Amino acid sequence: MNTSTPAVRAAGLAKVYGSGDVAVHALRAVDVAFAAGEFTAIMGPSGSGKSTLMHLLAGLDEPTAGRVLLGETDLTQLDDKRLTLLRRERVGFVFQAFNLLPMYTAEQNIVLPCELAGRAVDRAWLDQLVDILGLRERLGHRPSELSGGQQQRVAIARALVTRPDVVFADEPTGNLDSTAGTEVLAFLRTCVRELGQTVVMVTHDPAAAAHAQRVVMLADGRIAGEITDPTPDAVLAGLDALRTGEVAVR
Repeated sequence: MNTSTPAVRAAGLAKVYGSGDVAVHALRAVDVAFAAGEFTAIMGPSGSGKSTLMHLLAGLDEPTAGRVLLGETDLTQLDDKRLTLLRRERVGFVFQAFNLLPMYTAEQNIVLPCELAGRAVDRAWLDQLVDILGLRERLGHRPSELSGGQQQRVAIARALVTRPDVVFADEPTGNLDSTAGTEVLAFLRTCVRELGQTVVMVTHDPAAAAHAQRVVMLADGRIAGEITDPTPDAVLAGLDALRTGEVAVR
């Protein structure tokens, strides 16, 4: 599924909060690309810039310098209206807190992005998502009637229903127990493998990161290395290398 053009990439990306003596450099001239049809995790110590990087890649925040390209589209050249439309049509989000509407059923929550965009629901695609995520028997249930893992699967289906270029997942297992978390990560990987989806996930959990095909390591706002075909032990070793000031293994 990989193509010569990355699904999303950063070029010279920088983000500074504040100015003068109190300026905080959250990102410093970051260059990184995320291939289409791959599952990539972003990791690093607290304050390393991983959440800032994801927010900039997803068009949720504006960089101080540099560019973000979603395919061939430069997000930094879009006005607010076009950026909003791009996020609605080409980007999916999965958050730690699920963010489901409590008065809606699972199916209504899933198709909500299509309704907001004024688009017809692709029923064949919806059926495929529902079956892959094991939600067929839960479509008529409201969030309060679902387990945490089931709610997160509904959130994943909602993120995928518009066939976005990239799904950004921000600590998607943070509110789940280990069993449900492992299940959700397996579903994300299945979406990559069987549907060709591109997933970029921020996590602090080495076991979660090991479900990805690649782990990008950040430290002090810079890319510090990456790990391909990660295992939990390899990710832990990479984090230890960051703490000792070494560069993570590539």
